Order: sequence, then C-alpha cells, then structure tokens
Amino acid sequence: MAAVSAATVLTHDWLQTYPEKLRQALSQVAQRSGQPMYVAGGPVRDWLLGVAAKDLDLTVPVGAVACAREVSGLLGGAFVLLDEGEDVARVVWQGYTLDFSGFRNHTTTIEDDLGQRDFTINAMAVPLDPETGTLVERTVIDPLGGVADLAQKLIRTPAVANLLADPLRLLRAYRFAATLDFAIEPQTETAIGVHGERLKDPAMERVAYELGLIMASSRAWQTISRMANSGLLWVVFPELVPGRGLDQPASHHLDVFQHSLEALRCLEDILLDPERYFPGQGGLFSEMAQGKGAALLKWGALFHDLGKPETHRLVAEKITFYNHDQAGAAIFEVIAERLHWPKDDRNRVARLIALHMWPFHLSNARLRTGITRKACLRLVKAVGDDLTGLFLLAMADSLAGQGVGKPEGMEENLAVLLREVHGVYAEYIQPVFANPPLVTGHDLIAVFSLEPGPIFKDILDGLVVAQVEGLVTDREEALAWVKMFLEGRASSAPL
Repeated sequence: MAAVSAATVLTHDWLQTYPEKLRQALSQVAQRSGQPMYVAGGPVRDWLLGVAAKDLDLTVPVGAVACAREVSGLLGGAFVLLDEGEDVARVVWQGYTLDFSGFRNHTTTIEDDLGQRDFTINAMAVPLDPETGTLVERTVIDPLGGVADLAQKLIRTPAVANLLADPLRLLRAYRFAATLDFAIEPQTETAIGVHGERLKDPAMERVAYELGLIMASSRAWQTISRMANSGLLWVVFPELVPGRGLDQPASHHLDVFQHSLEALRCLEDILLDPERYFPGQGGLFSEMAQGKGAALLKWGALFHDLGKPETHRLVAEKITFYNHDQAGAAIFEVIAERLHWPKDDRNRVARLIALHMWPFHLSNARLRTGITRKACLRLVKAVGDDLTGLFLLAMADSLAGQGVGKPEGMEENLAVLLREVHGVYAEYIQPVFANPPLVTGHDLIAVFSLEPGPIFKDILDGLVVAQVEGLVTDREEALAWVKMFLEGRASSAPL
C-alpha cells in the first residue's frame, strides 16, 4: 500500500459545524467504549473537497452496533440495525445520518481497516477526540494515497478483492464517476469489465439506488457510455443488447442502441437550456428541467426505443418498427419491476415511452391540415402532467437522428407544435379541468334515469370535448347536449 509522502491536514475541524448535542453524544460514547473512534470514508473525502458532509461514517475497532444504540438513546434518534454480523448500524436524527461500523474482516488497526475499503478516495480517516466530540487533530490518515487520487480526480480500488467483497462496488465506481466528475483508473475499470457478471448478486434495490444517482447527475450520458464500453451496462440492462448493430431507416445515422445513447446525450444538453430549442417557451420547463422529473426523462430517453428490436421488420426492402413505442413500454415495465421501482416512477417512464411518437404524428398532422382542440385534448389527457417532458423527449429523439433521409425542420416544427398545443391547453382545456364538471354521474342517474355503465364515460368524456370545442358553456347547455347525445344514440341503434 502506497502512503502519501506528506501528511494532509484538513482546513478546519469540520465536526464543529455539527450540532453540539450530537458532538456531546459521540464524546460520551467514545469515552465509555474506551476505544478510538474515527470519522472515515465519505465525509473525509467530502471535507477534502471543501464540501460539508451531512452524514457521518464512524468507525470503531469493535462494538459499533452497541455504540450506535447508545448514541441513538442519547439523541432520541432512530436506531437501524444494518448488519449485526458485520457490526454495522445506523442512527438517524434531525436530518443527520450516522453510520457506525466495526473494523472490517477482523483487522485491528484503522490503517488495515481502510485497506479493506472500495476505493482509495473513500479510504481515509480522522480520529475523534473522546473528550470533546471534535477532531483530535486534522491530519488525515491516508495509507492508500486517497488524497493524491482526489487531486487527480481518479477512482481507484486498492485491490480487485475489495471490489468483489461487495459486487455493488462495480457499479458504485460509475456512480462516483458521475457525481464527482472523476475518471476510473484503467486497471480498476478493466477489473470491473472482467467481473461484471457479479453485479447480478446484490439486491436489486441497491442496484437501482446507484443507477438513480447516476441518472440524476449531470453526467448520465457520459457514465452510461462508459458502462457500455466496459460491458457492465449489458449486465444491468440485457434488454439493450438487441439494439446494438440493429440498422435503422435512412432518417437515422446510428444503430438503435447508439441512437438511444445519443438521445440521452441530447436530452442532457436540452435540459441545460430548453429555451435554445423551444424559443420563447423556456419557462414551461422550469420544473421538468431539474430534480426527479429530469432523471425520469433521462430514463425515458435511454429506453425510448426498447421495442425496436422486437418490432423490426423489412417490408419491400424498407425497415419498419411499427408499434415499437407500445412494445418498448411493456419491456420497460419488466425492467422497472426487476429493479423494484416505485409505482409512480414506473408509470411515468412507461407512459413517456409509450407516447414518445405522438408529438411526431401530431406534428405531421399539423403540417397537413392543422390541429384541432380535440386533438390537443387527446394528447393532454394521455400524457397528464408530463406534456412538456414528452416534448423534451421528442426533441432529443429528433436531434439524435441525423440520417440523410430525415425530413427538414423537424425540431422547429416540434417547437411550434408545443407552442400551439400549450396555447390550446391554457385557453380552452385547463379552464375546463379547473372547474367542477357541468354534469356528473349522479346527474345522469337522477335527470336521465341511466344505469351506471360504460355509457357514463362516453357521455362525460364527450361533454369535456364539447366544452373544449366551445359547443357547451354552462350546465343548461350541458344537459341539452346529453339529451341530444342520448337521442342520437337511440336513433342509430339497430332495430
């Protein structure tokens, strides 16, 4: 193990920034345990990067679970037993997370414990002063050269065995690359590629968590590309493999997988400045361009063409992918189920995939005949709150296809279409949705003596269309419309 040639000292005692009650609890427990306590791992890395870490990783030679229980009791926080056999527990208190662990693999010194960790940048520690609950000194214990790797923005494992001790670390390397904007040291990345199949071992919830952090970063495309190059991506998402090398029509210049990857790159670019692609409409994307919505959109971009391999056909020497949007949504549902995604997130991404061709179809209709309020209503009802997100995805999809056969002006037409659709929504659709319905199911029973059934949906949906089109403006007109609807239905019924 290569040690750093000169000791590294923290700029200040970062523990002083934590609540006094927390520091007192750590002090009491450290004194009672009669053994050294260290802040190790992520917090030290973040402090060296000048970032105030919200959470603390605390390491003691033995008895970490007992220390965590005692700290929890002193603080009145929540105690979580993570792994009694590995001597790991957690305390959650007032927004702080304190992870306690014993020295790994029966090691007896902090240096040997650090030698068991995943990456050198997480293999550093500073001792806690049991008298004060602050740092004994600000000199960093760094037996593996983590400080030097931080300076070089390098993710390096101390040993391949460390990666395999918890195969999730194969993916965590890419998560750190994404969130820190670091490179993975070549030998480490080679080892990840060689042992990638081991990523099938960890619980899928843990895998999903790391993937979520990657996609929430501003370097999702870069990181997913790296994972594809090492082969780890195919272990996580074997559903993407059939798209590799699968040719597309002349409107595309890339195969199915590379096109999906390019759509992800384009989407990240669009999210940085939506106004550039949708002139005068940048304000529509303020919520969608960041946070969870942006991450879900990126998943939509990566997976939007999942259904193309399954629907690929060659008709009169012409490549087709009819209904690939619906097929892709179904395949994505399988992926989301495997990763135990929350239902709402799963539904949103599946809906984006299923509807991602709609803006293109509607844009073509607009160019031929213009678009009606009814057409806008159908789209708005189908996509729900993700109207702007669907257009961001469509724009990324369009930009990612630059084949010689691509129609001119696709991106400009998408921008104009969104302006028109949103205009119809704001003026005609949203007021209808915002106000109570003019006629309810109770009215259909009380006024028209109807029995509940599928006809209720036909009537109420048709009435909304009539309101949006301006044919119905008040309750009296709504009741008259229903009467006319029923009369028309009766007259057209077979004798």
